[in-house]
Amino acid sequence: MNLVAIPAFADNVIWMLHDGRDAAVVDPGDAAPVASELDARGLRLAAILVTHHHPDHVGGIAALRPRLQGPVWGPAREAIPAPFVPVNDGDSVEVLGHRFEVLDVPGHTAGHVAYAERGASHEPLLFCGDTLFSAGCGRLFEGTPAQMAASLARLAALPDDTRICCAHEYTLSNLAFAAAVEPGNPRITAYTALCQGLRTAGRLTLPAVLGTEREINPFLRCRVAAVVAAARAQGAASEHEVDVFAALRDWKNRYR
Repeated sequence: MNLVAIPAFADNVIWMLHDGRDAAVVDPGDAAPVASELDARGLRLAAILVTHHHPDHVGGIAALRPRLQGPVWGPAREAIPAPFVPVNDGDSVEVLGHRFEVLDVPGHTAGHVAYAERGASHEPLLFCGDTLFSAGCGRLFEGTPAQMAASLARLAALPDDTRICCAHEYTLSNLAFAAAVEPGNPRITAYTALCQGLRTAGRLTLPAVLGTEREINPFLRCRVAAVVAAARAQGAASEHEVDVFAALRDWKNRYR
């Protein structure tokens, strides 16, 4: 199975899986780059997976339907362009012979889902939309801090070697914030240098690796003493994980 990252808009990433003949795409906000990739590789579009309803994730579905030869899967509790197959927490979807479990991860939107690969003989994939980013997380447009903290904890419990296929290339700006939260963390410094090199070479920093994220992502480190102290300095109501997360997310919203 081949994993391809398709850049779209200013910083979106549309993910494609293909086996040399058939392809599935995740969150196709723009049809044009997907169609170009399918044509260049001579692939048939077998399936579309959707994590949430925002236009930059669903805007290309209508234009791709004429070449689609399979289902559109999307969260049951969100308004996804019809027709689509609604999926709920705990459901499984088969994508080109690979099984993905549907995980409810509300926070960014109320019905946001992720697709986590199960039973893989290789590093498992996670398509998480705008819930978890490398060194960051999504804004809370419809959910609560408690919901997002729980969603991130659920994703953080996946295997260390999980490849995080998030939907935006925000890594360097997120790492700048992570360094402000935890300036004494040498892993953040080293990972920033690595990612700067990738971007200078015109390459994406994605997919990220979950084991690394646990070491550098402040939103997955809300119980670490240095992160708690930084959040308290920003007005966190207590040392409770949800209060720490809420203060970090509010700080990130204001961070420049």
